[in-house]
Amino acid sequence: MRISTLSLPDKGALESMGLTWHTDRDESSYLSDELIHISQAEAEAFYEAGNTLYDMFVEAGEYVIENDLFFELDIPPSLIGAIKQSWEEDIHWHLYGRFDLAGGLDGKPIKLLEFNADTPTMLYESALMQWALLKYNKLDQSAQFNNIHNALSDNFKRLITLDEDISNFEELYEGWKILFSCIPSSHEDITTTRFLEYIAKESGFECGFAPIDEVHFSPSEGLSHNGINYEFLFKLIPWENIAIDEPELALLISEMMQNHNTIFLNPAYTLLFQSKRMLKILWDLFPNHPLLLEASFSPLPYKQVSKPAFGREGANVSILEGNGAIIESKDGIYNNHKNVYQAFYELNSHNGAFYQPNVFFAYESCGLGFRKGGKIIDNYSKFVSHCIS
Repeated sequence: MRISTLSLPDKGALESMGLTWHTDRDESSYLSDELIHISQAEAEAFYEAGNTLYDMFVEAGEYVIENDLFFELDIPPSLIGAIKQSWEEDIHWHLYGRFDLAGGLDGKPIKLLEFNADTPTMLYESALMQWALLKYNKLDQSAQFNNIHNALSDNFKRLITLDEDISNFEELYEGWKILFSCIPSSHEDITTTRFLEYIAKESGFECGFAPIDEVHFSPSEGLSHNGINYEFLFKLIPWENIAIDEPELALLISEMMQNHNTIFLNPAYTLLFQSKRMLKILWDLFPNHPLLLEASFSPLPYKQVSKPAFGREGANVSILEGNGAIIESKDGIYNNHKNVYQAFYELNSHNGAFYQPNVFFAYESCGLGFRKGGKIIDNYSKFVSHCIS
């Protein structure tokens, strides 16, 4: 594993590039001054892994729906109808997601840890900042596995064409509008959402932005903001949070979908992929697949990781011995969710730190970034750029 040092722009320059969350609460830089060097073969392996895993998730999603396994995945009952409808109707297009992986460097096989399919963060820094850091250090900006911007642009167009071929987008597009929304208190969420809005506008859509508490939902009239109706809503708010914290809104959204007046991004079915308990379904369907780790709804008899079906940034994750003894754990707010147990697989390490590769997916694998942290990657992890040597 070869790592070199990067020069980082000052805080003012980072803020001018839109990265306002550049400093963690302990006053350390969120952006690492490291650059991970990977080979072309390693980049291609990450690309192929994301594509293969997505096909496996689609097969697993069909299996869950056919066998009514929503309870096993800890899916809120209020969203089951929306999940089924979005799965059955092609117009509910999956815009993007992020695979969290382990391995992939120094000959260590790639393994899936989980799939952030609904509201993946780390988009802005992966798509833009690591490219900017190469430029700032006078390195070749094209020497990355990073086609996120173009892949997202093409996938926005597929909201209309519903096909790999997007050459007829302008012919089919009839002025449909996308409203982009998130909670108003998170600078990271706002920047990520507005970055997606920028790409959608660039791709030919009419767009708007509004904090989620200013959006008007109507079962008969659809979605609107400031008197303007929108056919699509992109919401950087997890589906499970809507169902748990705003159950009336979840039912309202389902009714709007049934009335075919609004399409929600990412679709409701991405909640199936987002549930970490899907890892057990994948293992059942593809036992001993080289990209998977054994997973179970019950504790495993050897070293393992316990994590809740829904959670963020390592919260409520524990590394356990086979006898259940805790090796390391993180507190959090997700204790009410059911757990899944996954065989332990150590991340690549360097000088006592651990590195987790993350592959973005937008119709196909489209970009790579790394997070650096402890054995459990948490909200104090650092973003690390890469280059292809």
